[in-house]
Amino acid sequence: MKRFFVFLLPLLLLLSFTGEKHPYHVGSVEINYNSKSKTFEITGRFFLDDLENGLGEKYGKSFHFNDEKFKTQINTALKNYCEEYLKLKVDNRFLKVTYVGYEEDSESVNVYLESETVSSPKKVEAAVSFLYNLFDDQINLVHIIVNGNRKSEKLSYPNRYLFQQF
Repeated sequence: MKRFFVFLLPLLLLLSFTGEKHPYHVGSVEINYNSKSKTFEITGRFFLDDLENGLGEKYGKSFHFNDEKFKTQINTALKNYCEEYLKLKVDNRFLKVTYVGYEEDSESVNVYLESETVSSPKKVEAAVSFLYNLFDDQINLVHIIVNGNRKSEKLSYPNRYLFQQF
């Protein structure tokens, strides 16, 4: 089942190259613990048009990832959006998660975040609700990796909470 989750988003991205709107609203979030820096490195991957529309719906203005003049505006909006739609709790303590940046990858956008330091995480809880403000059929595939141990879960709107023991 995990392999299905890993390959679903790239397959859907391929389907979107046909020029038609994609029929599914799917994103993926990888929460990977880096034992050297003792931080969680988080990567969210979303369809470009969905993220533009989600930001537009939230903030009441247009965003265009392919236009350089929107870069500062997009960074500010993504920082605020991520603070609201992603929460991380480790061993019963909320971690501060900092927005690092984004990059466009053809039809998708990768959003990068990093947590404050934490030692030896055992229980990881996350609240992930990216694009729930836009789609009531949004699915977020969430992968949590600690010391090479990968656990995945599918969150379908309105479900946003998950936890994993390591």
